[in-house]
Amino acid sequence: MQGTGGKVKKFMKKQIKYSEESIEAKVISDFLPKPEQLILNEKKTRVTITLTQKSLDYFKSAAKKRGASYQAMIRQLIDYYVAKQ
Repeated sequence: MQGTGGKVKKFMKKQIKYSEESIEAKVISDFLPKPEQLILNEKKTRVTITLTQKSLDYFKSAAKKRGASYQAMIRQLIDYYVAKQ
């Protein structure tokens, strides 16, 4: 590729060498869950909760960084706590 001033830039310094070796391949069983297993259809109940401003600010900030819902994060935290009891 020509750069300014007529200099040539090299993007690939090492050339790839291919061999005639055979490749051994094996079939791996599908280990991923089915799409319908990924959908969480748990019944949800709306509640009202009072949080400290500090806690709410933390969850909103953490959710914004991750592009998530702060309410979903709080719900997951509570679900995790319940699962460990």
